[in-house]
Amino acid sequence: MKRPDWLRIRVAPGDEREKVRALMSRLKLHTVCASAQCPNLCECFHHSTATYLIMGNCCTRNCKFCAVPHGKPEPLDPGEPERVAEASAELGLKFVVVTCVTRDDLPDGGASHFAATIHALKNRIPGVKVEVLTSDLHARREHIKIVLDAEPDVFNHNIETVERLSASIRSVATYRRTLEVLKIASELSGGKIPVKSGLMVGLGESDEEVEQTLRDLREAGVNIVTIGQYLPPSNTHWPLQRYVTPEKFDEWAEYARQLGFDQVASAPLVRSSYRAGELCGKNG
Repeated sequence: MKRPDWLRIRVAPGDEREKVRALMSRLKLHTVCASAQCPNLCECFHHSTATYLIMGNCCTRNCKFCAVPHGKPEPLDPGEPERVAEASAELGLKFVVVTCVTRDDLPDGGASHFAATIHALKNRIPGVKVEVLTSDLHARREHIKIVLDAEPDVFNHNIETVERLSASIRSVATYRRTLEVLKIASELSGGKIPVKSGLMVGLGESDEEVEQTLRDLREAGVNIVTIGQYLPPSNTHWPLQRYVTPEKFDEWAEYARQLGFDQVASAPLVRSSYRAGELCGKNG
């Protein structure tokens, strides 16, 4: 399928991109922007923002939509949280997004490492806001609590796709487990920490299934939702089934707002971390 005009990406000047790339290389950090081949990489790097990918660059799962490498990961780097804080301070960030590879090899799924990263950021940068985009943490209440007790400003865990496609596309993770994670986070936060989730379209879902997913997310206590166009990272990933028009994204945004979501980002190039600070600021 020919990529439509509305998915053409403007390439920003390279100075800021190289500044961020050089800093990440020097501090031995990863960004999901590069690892997952995000289409907004140029724009975000141009604005000196990035989403950190912690706990290595090798995932224990192998979802069919994802470009992050998979296999046996290295041991956790205990110095990583402080380096994330150092990089964020050097970039002058006031809003930081931290995500991770899934670490099924760790007893707590990496919850303690998330907490350490949140603490490092808040200790280093006064007033910084932190959004965490976690794995499912095995849907264990005690693991989710470790992350929330560190007081992130947003707790994000993505549903990714509709229930019918989830088992075929996602590795180990399930649709119902994701909803359970979001429900637990909502209950534990008591409304004090916004809960966020996102899904991709163009994987073979119907419009009605997207609406059902939005209803399921809202029922689970999700406050912020993102919807974006799936773009296959390569020919070996899950094949693209359709390009969704900007008008349809607008319709879903309106439907989500009618369901009671506090904030909605729905557009072809939206990704779960895209302009996350703006959504959080509006929510707060």
